[in-house]
Amino acid sequence: MAWQLPIGANVEDGGVRFRVWSPQAQRVEVVLYHDGKEVATQALRRDEEAFFVGLVEGAGADTQYQYRLDGEKTRPDPASRFQPRGVHGVSQVVNPNTFKWTDQQWHGVTADKVVIYEMHVGTATSAGTFATLISKLDYLKELGVTVLELMPVADFPGERGWGYDGVYLYAPARCYGQPDDLRRLIDAAHARGLAVFQDVVYNHLGPDGNYLRDYSLDYFTDKYKTPWGDALNYSCKAVREFFVSNALFWAHEFHVDGLRLDATDTIFDEELPHILGEISQRVRATLPADRNFLLYAEDSRNLAMMLDTVENKGYGLDGIWADDFHHTVRVGVNHDTHGYYEDYTGSTAEIAATLNQGWTYQGEWSKYAGKPRGGPAGNASPTHYVHCIQNHDQIGNRALGDRLNHNVGEAAFRAVSTLLLTTPYTPLLFMGQEWAASTPWQFFTDHDDELGRLVTEGRRNEFPHVSMFEPELVPDPQYLKTFERSKLKWDERAYSPYSHVFKLYQDLLRFRATTLTSRQRQRDSFKAMALSPQLLGLRYYQSDGQGDELLLVVNFGEDNQSYNLYERPETAPGSQGWQTVLFSEDVQYGGKGNAAFEYNKQEGVLNFKGPGAILLKI
Repeated sequence: MAWQLPIGANVEDGGVRFRVWSPQAQRVEVVLYHDGKEVATQALRRDEEAFFVGLVEGAGADTQYQYRLDGEKTRPDPASRFQPRGVHGVSQVVNPNTFKWTDQQWHGVTADKVVIYEMHVGTATSAGTFATLISKLDYLKELGVTVLELMPVADFPGERGWGYDGVYLYAPARCYGQPDDLRRLIDAAHARGLAVFQDVVYNHLGPDGNYLRDYSLDYFTDKYKTPWGDALNYSCKAVREFFVSNALFWAHEFHVDGLRLDATDTIFDEELPHILGEISQRVRATLPADRNFLLYAEDSRNLAMMLDTVENKGYGLDGIWADDFHHTVRVGVNHDTHGYYEDYTGSTAEIAATLNQGWTYQGEWSKYAGKPRGGPAGNASPTHYVHCIQNHDQIGNRALGDRLNHNVGEAAFRAVSTLLLTTPYTPLLFMGQEWAASTPWQFFTDHDDELGRLVTEGRRNEFPHVSMFEPELVPDPQYLKTFERSKLKWDERAYSPYSHVFKLYQDLLRFRATTLTSRQRQRDSFKAMALSPQLLGLRYYQSDGQGDELLLVVNFGEDNQSYNLYERPETAPGSQGWQTVLFSEDVQYGGKGNAAFEYNKQEGVLNFKGPGAILLKI
């Protein structure tokens, strides 16, 4: 490979070169192990930047080691590529150059073609491993998604967890398999034309197994606070390099096609370029010109400048998770009012404004935040904004981990699914959504007894606003059954009603691939509108005379709703009339067909008898 990890343990001719940063240590030794026993020790040389470096002759791949600091503390490598015995155990040397990639003709995916499928490795299959996930790739390709996004896989405490408490950012979690198992998964995805994004956490590390402070107190700063404690210290050159190198590591050693950057609103950096901008510049500079690498941020601040170039003091990102769409649609169909939902009305006018703008809040006062929030989204293409109707947070952070389809009727779920997949924005699906899975997705952990007890107590005290739940009814994150009940039941896709919802998603994704992604999706190519307090319209206009004109009408109401398409010019059918492309209440999708909806084409009248969505074309 042209790029090599500048820290950690790297295999060379004749041995392994070790390099670790520890400015507060006077002496660092690398300790080698065999069968759990210490077999050799070698002192490393300290350079002028406080890196300890040395070649251990005779060592090679699979060598197990730790660092001993000032003859006292023995700790795993912060840049360990594998932790075979967990986050407190020995590190293991991995040679990434021995894997035989077959994806030389793969160039990644462009932003306009992105349809994301978010997946948690541990609950996606019964075995919960990288290897077994390969068996689902053909299914994902057939479904019509283009990107498999893996939730964080950096090694974390215990045998189960979401991954956001990872402490070894370079070591794929050993409970999911070996590093080469992950490479095989990514290589196999590329062979099927599927891109792979990796979810990474650069805003904090977990509390258990995090030994960075033993190497240097400069990894963190008390100048800023995050929900997890002191912020990472990006003013320190070596700390910046540690995290920039991690992004490069995923791009080069694992061939991932992009990163999803977790909670970037809790990353604090006063340097220019911002750490995210530096990651954007450095990763792209080291990759071939014909390789597409995409960077997306989860960020609640609604800041369009994150999409601007680094030269213009932006972050150079390709997209932002725009959760306002989820929140307003959720309120619209389920009338949630607790937490951040208090900022939303869920009206068709609000949903239409969100679609026209990209997000809801553009500087307005947020009651939940207690301050103004956001700024104008500008004229950036909708492809830069990721919309969803559920994701791991919006399911797992509910008390019971209940999915949207567990809370709203089947017709309402089909209607908002149709809306999600026919807007010009980049859609994200959470695993199992496409068949309205029966399984919840709950918050689960596997900490030691003391920390586990605190996590359980904190979780059960987290939901005072949900009056229907008694604290003891909130699933215990530490119980194995909490994890096991979150595993997908793939077999249920073959049975009604799941098979009908699955058919709807297949048809919508096929329509999206053949029609929507090939047309212009700029701000002036579509318009969303509130046709009534219950009816939402989304109109696509022809661009340069190419493609059909499209009209989507969604009924959010439970009552009968009628609309005459001639009422306003944006919906008037013209001389040819609107032709039906897809109706969410078709019997093949589990709906009631004509009993749920009537369309009088001659008079241009739509009659909904409950929630539903109809897609029309000229």
